[in-house]
Amino acid sequence: MPIVRWRVVALFFVHALALGAIHTRIPDIQLLIGLSEAQLGLVLIGQPLGGLAMFLFSSRIIERFNPRLVILVMMPLVTISAALVTVILNPVAMFLLLALNGVGFSLTNIAINVEADRIEAASGMRIMNTCHGAWSIGFLVTSLLGAALRGLDVAPWIHMWSLVPVISLLVWLVVAPMPVTPPRAHAGDNKRRLAWPTLATLGLVAFGLGAGLTEGSARAWSIIFLRDSFDIAAWIESLALPALLVTMALGRLLADRWIDRFGPVGVARVLASIAIAGMMLLVLSPSAPWALAGFGFVGIGICVLYPLMLSAAARLGDRPASENVAAATLIFQFVNMGAPVLIGAVAQGFGIRSAFAMLIPLLVLTWVMAGRLAPKAAA
Repeated sequence: MPIVRWRVVALFFVHALALGAIHTRIPDIQLLIGLSEAQLGLVLIGQPLGGLAMFLFSSRIIERFNPRLVILVMMPLVTISAALVTVILNPVAMFLLLALNGVGFSLTNIAINVEADRIEAASGMRIMNTCHGAWSIGFLVTSLLGAALRGLDVAPWIHMWSLVPVISLLVWLVVAPMPVTPPRAHAGDNKRRLAWPTLATLGLVAFGLGAGLTEGSARAWSIIFLRDSFDIAAWIESLALPALLVTMALGRLLADRWIDRFGPVGVARVLASIAIAGMMLLVLSPSAPWALAGFGFVGIGICVLYPLMLSAAARLGDRPASENVAAATLIFQFVNMGAPVLIGAVAQGFGIRSAFAMLIPLLVLTWVMAGRLAPKAAA
């Protein structure tokens, strides 16, 4: 694999390290500021609100300055804004800083995916799923690091400010030597517009929605699922999220060769079937080992469905790839923002198993909409 392809894979890993660290210290910051759960929920909305507002303009910025420059400038901003949260202990300041963090996240998130697509187009080889596999590993690493530092009673400000020079150096080492890759060819004009969704991007979102909501729900509620369903030790409960993340990461790292061989539609339908079976196993699990196996199968099933959605959006060809990626991500993130709240409401009224069972029809929709990934549908 050419060195530039390895660099973009490493970039996804670093992006996850930069983004995920703050999530491990939110409980500590909550106590330092003295926020109730309801107050914390309102403050945390700052990040998705900042990100959603920027998704509309991200394509114009990326096409104007190119993904490489956007990443070099905005990735350090993500870590600095997160670090400032740990020293300016005020709820309003935390909301604003998280909104700024969301702006940096949305721009860098679109930029790294567009850069991966440009390298795919230039090399003729798939790399998007491998990139997202590296991102999953990075998120798992930063989650484990945060847990370890919390266990050692390391203060949040030491943790977060230590990451600022580390992430900045890693971004510079990875991104600075990268050449500017030309954009993917498209049939539209080069006028820079807001990244409004089209019917084509909405169809792709319908495909990826089940996987995205499943992943978001599992991140927020997987440990609670085991806690509420079985009488087991806390350390066994904590295995739920790693069971999902590890199989997701492995699946993403291995998926590109299978997609090249069997095509995106066939791979997507096989994986969606595995996700449906895993979710049914999880919902009906009689014991914790079966539930952990269910999370593992779900992780395999959804591993590349979101990357496939982004890759198909970039390949639509009706306008610049950055516009379609931003439009699909905008709608996807907007819907996904309410997933933990919806799961919580259903879990409170009908139980946690019913809440997860609610995701099965969405995974069936993923299977049905997989045909949207066919090259003729993206022409």
